[in-house]
Amino acid sequence: MGLGFLLASVFLACAVEAVEALTIVLAVGTTRGWRSTLQGVGAALGVLAVIVAALGPALTLIPIDALRLFVGGLLLVFGLQWLRKAILRASGWKDLHDEDAVYAREAESARLAEEGSRMRLVEDWYAFTLAFKGVLLEGLEVAFIVVTFGANQHDLPAAVLGAVLAVGVVAVAGILVRAPLARVPENTMKFAVGAMLTTFGVFWGAEGAGAHWPGTDAALPLILLVIIVFSLLAVGSLRRRRKSALLP
Repeated sequence: MGLGFLLASVFLACAVEAVEALTIVLAVGTTRGWRSTLQGVGAALGVLAVIVAALGPALTLIPIDALRLFVGGLLLVFGLQWLRKAILRASGWKDLHDEDAVYAREAESARLAEEGSRMRLVEDWYAFTLAFKGVLLEGLEVAFIVVTFGANQHDLPAAVLGAVLAVGVVAVAGILVRAPLARVPENTMKFAVGAMLTTFGVFWGAEGAGAHWPGTDAALPLILLVIIVFSLLAVGSLRRRRKSALLP
């Protein structure tokens, strides 16, 4: 896999998670205050840095075929889950993901919550915990993407760079607009990322099991194209079924 393809894959996947984490942080920060919220963000980033630093070198010690089989299976689990939801949303069987609605829901919960107890370093424990949890949970997926892609390609720095760029772009956009990034076509991004993760899962899983792809890495675009075509056919079929179900 080329460096550009690796960076693009990690960037897109991490950007989706960063948008979701940003929505939670903005909702808590604007309603509860920024000091405790940013403390929660910082604590979560510290935990994530430790996880990446610990898991990255450890994965490089696993034999490459076993690593590819393991990573391929995990990517298929994540990729097919994302792709399934994206297909259901695109076909109308599942509501589209709405960052404005998520922001409003998180902000309302923060307003209704009782004032957090003060501690020596944290003034609002509720804001700290909510921000920490949101960033940590979404960040764990970012860490998984970084570690698996980087270890499999023996280029962890490039994977980290892609993740840092994604988080940086989303964070800067959030600071500038101070609102959920609702205009970002997140559902389209999730469709693309789901297809890409599934592609890598098929490619690396098959290699780990002993298969050899014609043209090696050159087979990746073809696998991706096949998955996209079948996904679009599934969207069309589900749309027709939904339309027939709604007819009197």
